[in-house]
Amino acid sequence: MAEVRKAACPLNCWDSCGFNVTVENNKVTKVEGDPTHPITQGKICGRGRMLETRTNSSERLLSPLKKINGSFEPISWEQALAEIAAKLSEIKQQYGTTAVLHSHDYANNGILKNLDQRFFNCFGGVTELYGSLCWGAGIEAQKWDFGNACSHEPDDIYNSKNIIIWGRNVARTNMHFYEKLLEAKKRGAKLFVIDPIFNATAKIADQYISIKPGMDGLLAAGIIKEMLRLGLEDRGFIEQYTHGFNDLGQLLDSISSEKISEMTEVPCDVITKLASVYADKPTATYMGLGLQRYKNGGNTIRFIDALVAISGNIGIAGGGANYANLQVGQSFALEELTLPGRRNNHRQFSMMKQAEEILNATSPGIQMIIVTCGNPLTQVPDSKMVEKAFSSVSTLVVIEQYMTDTAQLADYILPTTTAFEEEDLYYSSMYHHYVNFGPKLVSPPGEAKPDLWIWTQLAQRLGFGADFHFSRAEWLKMTLKSLEEKGLTLEKLKEKHTLELPVDKIPWQDRQFQTLSGKFEFTSFLGQQKGDNGLLTLAVPDESKWKNPELAEKYPYSLLTIHPLRSNHSQNYHLLANEPRLKVEVAQNIADKLNLQKDDYVRVWNDRGEVKGYLSILPAAHPNTINIDEGIWRRFGGSVNNLTSSRESDNGLGSTLYDCLVNLEKF
Repeated sequence: MAEVRKAACPLNCWDSCGFNVTVENNKVTKVEGDPTHPITQGKICGRGRMLETRTNSSERLLSPLKKINGSFEPISWEQALAEIAAKLSEIKQQYGTTAVLHSHDYANNGILKNLDQRFFNCFGGVTELYGSLCWGAGIEAQKWDFGNACSHEPDDIYNSKNIIIWGRNVARTNMHFYEKLLEAKKRGAKLFVIDPIFNATAKIADQYISIKPGMDGLLAAGIIKEMLRLGLEDRGFIEQYTHGFNDLGQLLDSISSEKISEMTEVPCDVITKLASVYADKPTATYMGLGLQRYKNGGNTIRFIDALVAISGNIGIAGGGANYANLQVGQSFALEELTLPGRRNNHRQFSMMKQAEEILNATSPGIQMIIVTCGNPLTQVPDSKMVEKAFSSVSTLVVIEQYMTDTAQLADYILPTTTAFEEEDLYYSSMYHHYVNFGPKLVSPPGEAKPDLWIWTQLAQRLGFGADFHFSRAEWLKMTLKSLEEKGLTLEKLKEKHTLELPVDKIPWQDRQFQTLSGKFEFTSFLGQQKGDNGLLTLAVPDESKWKNPELAEKYPYSLLTIHPLRSNHSQNYHLLANEPRLKVEVAQNIADKLNLQKDDYVRVWNDRGEVKGYLSILPAAHPNTINIDEGIWRRFGGSVNNLTSSRESDNGLGSTLYDCLVNLEKF
């Protein structure tokens, strides 16, 4: 008999939806939205619905696999665990624990997925990754400016007179926020979208501003310059609550408004209009993740933060520099889970440059890589280098549900469960501040096991099993320990299925910033502490005609690699009803110049590599802009990361995936 159960979406996404899942005969048969969820209110996207297919697909890996003479053969869990534990023990004894690299990402956003860190810390400390392919430059930037990265709660948008969506297509990536935009417009708010691509969100805007990719920080500088020229700045906020304003003023004096307009390819009158919009408070700014995926990415977010500060839109209802909401995740007792104090040794590699660092590692070199919650061969930039690096180690262990591009390289593949086959908690650090409970709904197929079971079994074989001797419920209670005094218990969460976390709904209302000065910092003391001068700059992308004219002559087109519509990164391409193919979307001027038509087979290339795909035309995209959705597997024509660079952002914590020039030809 069919039963409808409340559950939660595990995807690392803005919306973190509530689900109603139909279960019949120990099988998930349908995934729909939970109409009682306070934010998502019954509406979910296609990526969430695909979790039913992901759970039931016949392509699931059902037993541990070992590569023998170049082919995968099924082995028992006992053999797999014994051999991997023996190799870990041997490496620890011979080379030290940092000869093991833990390569991870966030394919599943369950809070207990953090227990992989507990395992490696109790093992003694391994080589871990720092930074983020996704949002790292912007997070670090807001820590330099505010001391933390916090956003206003979703309904605060109804207090906004003006709303700026900057480099963010919420219609594709944040559907419930898109609905709030529509409602805010009905209530009289004006909507402005700044983006190189005329996307679905831009279609509902009162004004769309087309911008040269990677020039967003410079545009913010231009708007500030106009505000100061017109006397529109909030002088009281600047004088009482900020540090370093004079440094910024001197910087802006070094460039003309006309030069900024030329470089950003945004007309001067539009920049002036935006200055008046920011002065017409309250004006809310919602930033996307793509605009900080450049070498100048941290500086870009910092300049937009500075614009919000100078206009006096910080700490007021309807305002905000809304990028991320780390205070949500900071509600949980994550150190209780991960035990960072247990590691004796620790080494870090950049997530972006992990391939080069693997190949160049000494004292010790990398002997084993264990991959969790990720598909680095598809998702990490400079795919050729990643394949070379991951093929170079003696042992590669991949914990997976499917035979991904990364799994194909593995020596051992350990089959793991989907979200509906294990119990966990889910939340979003990007948008709303509710935590969702995800119960175990069905039994896993074959011999698939939860990650936690795998870590527990390995810990027992390596001599620290007592550190994993807890039930699933005990782990979850451990996570909520810091919230119990506020009445947020596991029992209450199971009963209600979602609970509101105690966060500041309008951050910085008290003007108490978490910076070293206690003020908003145009010149960052934290940046100086980390070896930077902490100053804002007029930086541009590395791969641009302004920074590298010879490269721009050879490769005249800016490549964006935005999130796919139907797959969370690389997770769903192999599950789509129709076999996907790589789509190359180009601005109209490129198609006209090269005499290209829709569905032409084209080659896109640069010095790092190439991909081939089928042409589509974006009639209103910024001139000389190309987009190829990220995440597509090799067997379907990918990865687009054959083209992208592994360079780090200016502050070292983010990727430069969008800082990428290419050429194109009909093939």
